[in-house]
Order: sequence, then C-alpha cells, then structure tokens
Amino acid sequence: MESDNRKIGAPDLRVRIGGLELKNPVMTASGTLGYGEEFAPFCDLNRLGAIVVKGLSLEPLAGNPAPRIMETPCGMLNAIGLQNIGVRAFIHDKLPYLRQFDVAVIANIFGETVDQYSRIAAMLSDADGVHGIEVNISCPNVKRGGIAFGAKPDVAADVTKRVRAETDLPLIVKLTPNVTDITEIALAVEAAGADAVSLINTLTGMSVDIERRRPHLANITGGLSGPAVKPVALRMVWQAVRCLKIPVIGIGGIATAPDALEFLITGATAVEIGTANFTNPAVTMEIVDGIEAFMNRHRIGGIGELIGSLKTDDA
Repeated sequence: MESDNRKIGAPDLRVRIGGLELKNPVMTASGTLGYGEEFAPFCDLNRLGAIVVKGLSLEPLAGNPAPRIMETPCGMLNAIGLQNIGVRAFIHDKLPYLRQFDVAVIANIFGETVDQYSRIAAMLSDADGVHGIEVNISCPNVKRGGIAFGAKPDVAADVTKRVRAETDLPLIVKLTPNVTDITEIALAVEAAGADAVSLINTLTGMSVDIERRRPHLANITGGLSGPAVKPVALRMVWQAVRCLKIPVIGIGGIATAPDALEFLITGATAVEIGTANFTNPAVTMEIVDGIEAFMNRHRIGGIGELIGSLKTDDA
C-alpha cells in the first residue's frame, strides 16, 4: 500500500513485508483493534501501516466464560478464548467497511486442525480487500492432544506449508514465546514458505484472588501482555533477526515511540501495537509521529537506515 501523501521533506517510513509495501512500520496487533471500525473514531486508520484484525476461525466462536480479563502490574492477563464472528461473516460484514481506507488489511487466522487453517486461508485469498495473512500458531492442535501448533518446529512448518499452498498473499507467521528455543520455530516456518514472522504472542500466566482462594480468570490461565513482557519480546526479536533472512515484526509491550524504536533498531522491520490500544486508543498515531520526529531529529532520511542499526561488541 503506497501512500502519495507524504509531506515534502518528511522521512521515508515505508517498509516492505514480502510483496506488500506499508506506508510506515506501525501495525496493530490482532485482538486489540477489533475489526478496525471500533477504533476509527479515535485514530486515523489511513495513517497506519497495517491493520491486523481480530483472529478469525472457520466458524464463529463465543470464547471463554467471564471473567476473562485481569489487570496485572505493568500489563494484563486475557483469556478471551479467541471469540470472533468467523471468516465468512468477516468477509461479508466487516471487510466492506475496511475497503474505504488506504491501509493494508492483514487477516489473522487460527484453527484447531491444519485443514481448518488451509480452508480459512483459501477463503481469504479470494476476498477483495485482504492484503496479507497472519497465522496464529499458538492455538491447540486437537489432533495432537492440545499441543500448540507453534510448540514444535515440524508442526509449525506443516501449518505454514499448507497455508502457503492456498494463498499468494504475503504470509506472516505469529510465533509463541512459550517454547524453549524461538529460533528453531522461526527457521522452520521460514523454510516452509513464510514471508515474515511476528513475535511475540502472549506469555502464559495466572493470577489468584487470595480472599476467595480462586483464580481471577475463569479459564485459570491467560495470556500476559503489556509493558511487563517487552524485555522478553525484544530479546526474542533480536534472536530471530540474527538467524532469519525474512522480515521480523516485533510485538510485546510497545506503548510509546521509544518502545517501537527499540524494536526497529534491534532489527524488526515493523511493529505491532497491542495492549496499549486499550488504555490509549490514539497510541498508534502518537507512535507514528514519534518515529518521524526521532528520524527528523537525527537527520535520518529513510527508515532502512534505522532498522537493524543496533551496535554491539560482536557486530
């Protein structure tokens, strides 16, 4: 998605993910901006690099019972359970609204079987207005006893291959941090045909009500996100960047322009903003402005000069 509206003399923020050009590196993280329409009153969707919509399954899902969100120090736990309207309703009811904006639309998908992933990808590939697919492999594989697709390199590669066979759209694979070695999974999906990886998804955590002596979440455990996870996310992005040839998209605890710049300097081609959208619905606009201001202050003409500019003793 190329913009013709860049200001004269403004730094060039454009980045490329596979065959998709984004006007800037600021994306939204799946599940935190709904299907886009919900946040339109608070931020200019046209100014985003990309919108990653709420995760889509083959059929609608009601999600987990409440309570399913819990605030934690420096973050939050969520056990929403991937509630969504299903891929067919998204294409019919939500996508027409998004087509009016000059922004890349990335559809996040998930399934309980490999066949479900491939079927969803095929449906989205035929839909006008979808510019890329992000594959959530943190979901339980029901045919392998509930083990997450992203927990084993061979399973992660299998999902990637099957989705790749169904679409020519840019393919991003979203990695779970709940593994021993993130590089094994990243290398496996790269070899299987991913155009990029995004990381990290949430860390598994829990919280206890000491008066009731019960978990705060009905699901007991949930996904930890927010500023508390940023150092972990940044370390995993650094590891992925060092071993991959494809772009890495950084996610995890990004709430300010300096946060986003840390990921870009470390080597991320783009960033996704998640939990911060809940406390500040205009945060993505502030981050775009902040990145541009930083580049102007340091006289950096193009974002490529910034990406991967981290200085280390072993560089």
